[in-house]
Amino acid sequence: MIVADEAARQAAVDRLDLPAKRWDERLQQIAGRAADIAQTPIGAISVVDRARQWMIAKRGPVDDEVPRALSFCAMAIHRPGEAMIVPDAAQDPRFASNPFVTGTPAIRFYVGIPLVDRAGYPLGALCVVDHEPRDQMPDLYDLSALAREAERIFTQTN
Repeated sequence: MIVADEAARQAAVDRLDLPAKRWDERLQQIAGRAADIAQTPIGAISVVDRARQWMIAKRGPVDDEVPRALSFCAMAIHRPGEAMIVPDAAQDPRFASNPFVTGTPAIRFYVGIPLVDRAGYPLGALCVVDHEPRDQMPDLYDLSALAREAERIFTQTN
């Protein structure tokens, strides 16, 4: 699935200067705080590129990049301003056959908060992931506040 104005969104991603942002200590701290808030083993900040998702900050066992076609965050960016919540990926028809659900890392629970630039283009997501399904949701207000903090770091110029 592609965002409505994918060319403009991709141009916004290209302007990010990813090498300068990747593994930024402030973003690393945000990913860790997100995992703490959600009480999940994984917290991450992703950027969704043309064909892949890059993790630019993370805590926990998650690949540094994955194909966009398999990315949960690539689906989350379709609704900027709205959290994508997946209580049990194995029961969700969008994800039940995804190899990241059926195999390693065995994603069951996912929350992704889209990250947008000043023009409103979705760049990626702040996400938390667990290997167990969940009925109770983490504090979405606090996760959203962390996402806004990550957006400010994303949009700073060097």
